[in-house]
Amino acid sequence: MSEQEHKELRSCCAPARAGEGPSPIPIELVVPAPRQLGAKPEHDGMVRISGATFLMGTEDAEGFPADGEGPVREVTLGDYYIDAYAVTNAQFAQFVQETGYQTEAETFGWSYVFHLLVPESVAATVTQVPQQTPWWYAVAGAYWACPEGPGTSVEGRADHPVVHVSWNDAEAYCRWAGKRLPTEAEWEYAARGGLVGKRYPWGDLLKQDGKHMCNIWQGKFPEKNNASDGYIGTCPVDAFEPNGYGLYNVSGNVWEWCSDWFHPTYHQKAERTNPQGPPSGAARVMRGGSYLCHKSYCNRYRVAARSSNTPDSSTGNAGFRCAADVPQG
Repeated sequence: MSEQEHKELRSCCAPARAGEGPSPIPIELVVPAPRQLGAKPEHDGMVRISGATFLMGTEDAEGFPADGEGPVREVTLGDYYIDAYAVTNAQFAQFVQETGYQTEAETFGWSYVFHLLVPESVAATVTQVPQQTPWWYAVAGAYWACPEGPGTSVEGRADHPVVHVSWNDAEAYCRWAGKRLPTEAEWEYAARGGLVGKRYPWGDLLKQDGKHMCNIWQGKFPEKNNASDGYIGTCPVDAFEPNGYGLYNVSGNVWEWCSDWFHPTYHQKAERTNPQGPPSGAARVMRGGSYLCHKSYCNRYRVAARSSNTPDSSTGNAGFRCAADVPQG
């Protein structure tokens, strides 16, 4: 696979904001102060993960070596907490209500929406799409509370994952909540749910006894989604069965931001105990795949699959879940 093909494949997952869209670069983000939670964050809705050494990465024939999915290596982690669910629209709305925070999609004035989800009246106003991935529309006025653009809302989707949040937005929410984003290693270990070397959080087969296990694309991408799993876009954060550690939707639904900078080969020689990723970079790691992933084009709903995007980018298929340190003593 050429580098250009690699970039185009990852663009289907999450196109970058840089150089696109109708609005100028926004002013510097104002990060709200943390909530008054005392000496430690609230752990309701979180799962405590006991530290261990696990096999991270894959050399799966279905994988994308250029993404840096391999090699398989031993990684050791300490104890930590991680959300059982992705952060919801209701939770993010509380954050915004208490802080007045404006997301980068709002300050830029636009965000990326998948073309089949854009209402006809909104689609008629779209003037820019990424050249290599024309199924993404740069929709003016699209942001977390209007996920398909002006006139749309999250009514009836309070329990769906918040989307159109950049890495910077996710980081701001985590700070406010007294939490943090998970490292890529923490995310993968938790997503595996105690299984070793499996392709998905539930095993090696995409379906179990003919039953859908996650929210991904069914049909011919990007023209037709037959929604045989029950969803065309996002689904509730507690849809489908949890993995062995009690985490929901770590495959499909929405991409989830991790704290690490992305690099395809850095981890080959990096620290293997509580790795934090490269010290700098141009894009942040995203994990888990989304409702747009399909084996024919972007088979990145596998538990070891990786993607990335610039920290200021936002799309209608990217969200996050929080992690937290285990208090000492």
